[in-house]
Amino acid sequence: MNDEISEPLFELHDIWAAFSILTRLPVPVDHTRAGLRANKAVWAYPLVGAGIGAIAAVFGYALLASSVPVEFCAAICILVLIATSGALHEDGLADCADGFWGGNSTERRLEIMKDSAIGAYGMLALIGFSLAQWSAVAQLMQENIFALFIGLGAISRLPMVLGMWIIPNARANGMSASVGMPSAQSVQLATGLSIIIAVICFGWQGIFICTAALIAAGGLFALADKKIGGQTGDVLGASQKCAELGAFLCIFML
Repeated sequence: MNDEISEPLFELHDIWAAFSILTRLPVPVDHTRAGLRANKAVWAYPLVGAGIGAIAAVFGYALLASSVPVEFCAAICILVLIATSGALHEDGLADCADGFWGGNSTERRLEIMKDSAIGAYGMLALIGFSLAQWSAVAQLMQENIFALFIGLGAISRLPMVLGMWIIPNARANGMSASVGMPSAQSVQLATGLSIIIAVICFGWQGIFICTAALIAAGGLFALADKKIGGQTGDVLGASQKCAELGAFLCIFML
């Protein structure tokens, strides 16, 4: 009990812990410490999204400055995002699509989602989401590429934190279960950081963009609750892709 009381709510190392969970970037992380604080470090998820968004923006800016066609620049930026995250979110999206529509029971759906093979539903979901993402990035990246990628990177990671906090785990093991339920303070800080970054990047319209992202991810969480009785690491990963598309849609409508 005394150890729990003395454990800090937030610490700088949480940022490296979050990067080690959500990316494949080499960061100076203490894996033992990161494992112990996995549920507390979720406050830094929006910072991770902003960080890898900034990396993609640097590549995109350099290519645009070199007069590379914007469509090709958009594709490279998306590939940079995939490489830095280790395709974590794309894998979750494909697994959810295969499991939700490929099984006829909760147990079978969860079994399919653990299978590393990709099926027709997963492939179609990846193609559809990737085309939508590419077309949106190609349309928007010339306006303010850093604001676009940093803002959406942060906003789209917030649903992962809220999902872990609100939606119960669908299975007793796996990535989401190993992280555990975040503390209320971590969720509040993640929410605050996401809103601040959104407003900095998009002005006050960032609040509407953040709201749209949460609504889109909320639809996925509702579907997951119906199909498998909760959330998993795959569902959390897929929520980032849904939130991103919801944010894009909001930007186009504003």
